[in-house]
Amino acid sequence: MLEPGLEATVEETVTEDMTAERLGSGDVPVLGTPAILALVEAAAVAAVSSELEPPSTSVGVSVQLEHLAPTSVGASVAATAGLIEVEGRRLRFSFEVTDPAGPIARGGHVRVIVERERFLSGARERSG
Repeated sequence: MLEPGLEATVEETVTEDMTAERLGSGDVPVLGTPAILALVEAAAVAAVSSELEPPSTSVGVSVQLEHLAPTSVGASVAATAGLIEVEGRRLRFSFEVTDPAGPIARGGHVRVIVERERFLSGARERSG
């Protein structure tokens, strides 16, 4: 059952493909904000996936992210997302991302529970 308190952590080693320079979000070879967001979403998905009954899944709908410090290629990072509120289909998370020196990002993330095939059908319809 989906209840506040569910939490998961995703760990990664920063690669060149995760840098702001490579992702187009800046021109420096450090962990890019889009890569941080991807880690946060992966942690949020992991926190609730075992509690969602098929054919349900969750999709991200909003994020508030503060990128606090740079992280170099080769460093490990860990994103932890915790479910703090369930309001119908809406799931609200808080998160923190750290590297060996401490926090590098924090914020909030909202996901919505959807029926997978209906959601994909809607996407196909939008594509023509």
